[in-house]
Amino acid sequence: MSGTDASPTISVVICVYTEDRWEDILAAVASVRAQSHPARETLLVVDHNEALRERLLKEYKERQDVRVLANAGPRGLSAGRNTGIAASRGEVIAFLDDDAVAERDWLRHFAEGYADPAVIAVGGRTVPIWASGRRPVWFPEEFDWVVGCTYRGLPPGRVRVRNVLGGNASFRREAFEAAGGFATGIGRDGDKRPLGCEETELCIRLSRARPDAVLLIDDRAVIHHRVPEAREHFAYFRTRTYAEGLSKALVARSVGADKGLESERRYATRVLPAGVARGLRDAVLARPGGAGRAGAIVAGVLTAAGGYVVGSVRARRGGDSFSVAPVEGGAHG
Repeated sequence: MSGTDASPTISVVICVYTEDRWEDILAAVASVRAQSHPARETLLVVDHNEALRERLLKEYKERQDVRVLANAGPRGLSAGRNTGIAASRGEVIAFLDDDAVAERDWLRHFAEGYADPAVIAVGGRTVPIWASGRRPVWFPEEFDWVVGCTYRGLPPGRVRVRNVLGGNASFRREAFEAAGGFATGIGRDGDKRPLGCEETELCIRLSRARPDAVLLIDDRAVIHHRVPEAREHFAYFRTRTYAEGLSKALVARSVGADKGLESERRYATRVLPAGVARGLRDAVLARPGGAGRAGAIVAGVLTAAGGYVVGSVRARRGGDSFSVAPVEGGAHG
């Protein structure tokens, strides 16, 4: 079955690394098993944590639709995803964060996107669940990407995009056959420095390999992503924006600044100035957090720019690099 004349079969990959998220992992799997468009399988890829792998094997030993695997590559999210891709059997591979839950029609909306044979990737909308119960008043919606969520400035509806966002995304299998897997050395490694951009780099590489390919975001494909209390503070905001600058420098070095930064230019010249203006207006109207949001946007831009400069220098000197390997396997059919 090609997936173009009927709903494609979908494998869901959830990468996990710590027992601290045990309840979150169980909730993520339960949300996949409750989908209106059933997943062919759920693959839990454990990132070099044997105790967690054994615990999950016991938890799901009676479940034929849940498979537990060890990350076959170097430590980190990208290699974990590549392990899941290689072991998966579906025509489409979807990715869900281990601290997120999907709404019931999440996979149905992904599947609908693939009715068009030109579509090779479909992403969704990620909504934050703040540990404190509410958004910090100073935290601008334009920077929700800092906590892995959909940010203000992305167009609504089902729209064509340069790249999908990694924690809530899906790809046809042939995307990885055409472009290789996620790059290692660019994305997250457990709780170490919160780098990112691996899905951006993959999508740009994919568009080069398949210039006719269409990548979509459908904001009806919703997941709810937990934001821990530690990430509600400005110190994390600053660390994450700096790390984003480092990552963007690696991507730009790899694919060129034109492609690597085209979406960011629009974001920096239109979305962020409007956000600052909104914050200042709210401050004038004595609404809580207005000045803080405006200040956070400015600080986020400056910190990311600083990371980009440092990352560019390192990339030129060969100090930071990443690699892309072909994804082997895939017992689909």
